[in-house]
Amino acid sequence: MLDKLIISVADQTLYGFNNYQPQIILPVSTALNGVGEQQNSNCTPRGKHQIRAKIGANLPLNAVLRGRRWTGEIWSPTLNAQYPERDWILSRILWLSGCEVGFNRLGSVDSFQRYIYLHGTPDTEPMGIPKSHGCIRLRNTDIIKLFDITPIHCDVEIIEQSYR
Repeated sequence: MLDKLIISVADQTLYGFNNYQPQIILPVSTALNGVGEQQNSNCTPRGKHQIRAKIGANLPLNAVLRGRRWTGEIWSPTLNAQYPERDWILSRILWLSGCEVGFNRLGSVDSFQRYIYLHGTPDTEPMGIPKSHGCIRLRNTDIIKLFDITPIHCDVEIIEQSYR
């Protein structure tokens, strides 16, 4: 099990650790609008967070989630063409809660109330470049793997600088 995740916006990479030892490195896509904590900014929030909820256990690969519930749909290029306006949340959700009052917790900067997730995205979406609406996007196989080894309350730190 992992006990800490570090997400580097500069690297567009998630680093997973157990007892300070690196265990997993995954490409991600953070916000197209950059970093920021303000509600409705479509930015990725910085700072210390924790996994507050895990949603989607045992759902199929590419399961479509809306409002944190499975729609019964499985993403496909055909479904994508039918709903081109959707910001696809697929396979699993790791819902973040900020830990720094006034910075990413409570008021108009609350990551949990902003619905900031780590989640799967269509494989047609690029990784390694900022493109999300604020969340941290991962490949579907990667979010499933991460979901299985990341417990509730796992520490998550989102940093602007390179971690390498």
